[in-house]
Amino acid sequence: MPPTHTLQQTETPVPAEAVAPLMRGIAVLRRLTDAGGTMSPSAIERATGLARSTVDRITATLARMEYVRLDGRDVTLAPRLMELGNAYLAALRLPSLLGERADALADELDESVSLAVGDGEGIRFIHQATRRRAMSLSFRIGDLLPLERTAPGPLLAAAWGAEEWSTWRSRRAADPEGLAFPAAPPRQPTDERDFTARVEQARRDGWAVDDQLIEPGLVALAVPVRSPGGEVTCLVSVVSHTSRHTAASLRDTLLPRVLAAAAAMEDALRQAPPADAPHSPTALASWTGASKQELGREFIESLARGLTVLTTFGEGRDALTLTDVARATGLARATARRALITLEHLGYVTTDDRAHRLTPRVLALGYPPLSLAALPQIAQPHLAALTQQVQDSASLAVLVGDDVQYTARVATHRIMNVNISVGTRFPAHATSMGRVLLAALPPAEREIRLARTEPRALTPYTVTRPDLLGAVLDRVRDDGYALVDEELEVGLRSVSVPLHDRRGAVVAAVNVAMHSSSRSVPECVADVLPRLRTAAALIEADLHITERYVRVPPM
Repeated sequence: MPPTHTLQQTETPVPAEAVAPLMRGIAVLRRLTDAGGTMSPSAIERATGLARSTVDRITATLARMEYVRLDGRDVTLAPRLMELGNAYLAALRLPSLLGERADALADELDESVSLAVGDGEGIRFIHQATRRRAMSLSFRIGDLLPLERTAPGPLLAAAWGAEEWSTWRSRRAADPEGLAFPAAPPRQPTDERDFTARVEQARRDGWAVDDQLIEPGLVALAVPVRSPGGEVTCLVSVVSHTSRHTAASLRDTLLPRVLAAAAAMEDALRQAPPADAPHSPTALASWTGASKQELGREFIESLARGLTVLTTFGEGRDALTLTDVARATGLARATARRALITLEHLGYVTTDDRAHRLTPRVLALGYPPLSLAALPQIAQPHLAALTQQVQDSASLAVLVGDDVQYTARVATHRIMNVNISVGTRFPAHATSMGRVLLAALPPAEREIRLARTEPRALTPYTVTRPDLLGAVLDRVRDDGYALVDEELEVGLRSVSVPLHDRRGAVVAAVNVAMHSSSRSVPECVADVLPRLRTAAALIEADLHITERYVRVPPM
């Protein structure tokens, strides 16, 4: 297998007990991540040096785990893969404890704010609060950036000893082009003397700046957030553009407020209650065994078992012994031990005495590209599957003012088709998706909406009287679905259900639309509605995984 340009411990001899299939599977996930989330099997074969048959078995196993989708000729990362990174972020607890404070700082300063942690000779973002501007921060949670080109870097390097400096110099010598950092725009290597000077300055000042080192036009200011024991636990960084600030003005105008925010974050860490000891995850060994029995040699059980080890960590499970891991997964101790040895060799687990912990490198397994997904992207493959099942078009929509706006759609291949495109808006009162969304509003807000505009009749069947429409919406809320028959357009029938976020709020609706001649109303309820609800549940499951530590745009 050819060398890869990553920060994995590839120079360290592979332990005799390492699980080779697990190493190969992780290599495939890393390549998919660096490629933006989608590659063809042939491209994976070329990038990893693995045999095509091995690539096919690995991707089949990952698809069985719902970590990738096999879309025709391509392999695409799937939202469920984010459960690996979520396990690390949950165990770390920092996004949960400090994320709202970072968001508040971004609102106060009207600039992008990030939380970052060190990962070897780089940093990774663990939380982002960005501003919606034409020129805005584009780095993603989990992205790896070189220490020497960032504001947080000098603050982390200030604690380095001789061994860390030697490793950093070796990495730069082996990778002068910075290929280990695909998220960083390419630039000429910075001079070592410049970086060491910045480190000394950061050591004296207690803060550091990046004056367009990561990318021309970007300036950043970073301040450390220390644990109750005094160690740097993460760094809060404010990023702006030179059209708004120079590095000097960023320091002069914002530093006091960033220092105050960091101090408040340190107070929050001191006052944080200990994490509750959760119930152990469901044992997964039986699931992998059943999959192996069903799929035969196409399912690589050792790969699946190794990845499930990562999911055993989480809040209240930041440090696990071998016994803890074996008990939580249902794996034999010997199997769990080999998986941990492999993960430690690759840099995803660190071990202190008998306690194993996840490292930030777990975020490299798909998190950056998946963290940018909007709700339509999450829903699209499930809408496609639903359309294939019912042979009628399926759509996703959100409430915009008094209208519903289509944000995703998959049309069926029929001579007579419902012709609606993404971006189309219809009056909410006359559509099934609109009624699902209106029914989910608080009663007072719904009454205001119905009172401020007089619903107009689009067909002879459109319900327009406010009292009747209110009664219809009450029934929709109680039933959990809406069926609209020829009220938007004569001959058009549709049925819709709501989509809920992690908090239980309705954020969108999904529907199936058809010509009224294709199915009767009872057939829609008996045949289409159950499949529609199943599709909505699958979309919600992916949405809930994605939005645990990431804001998912509704459109």
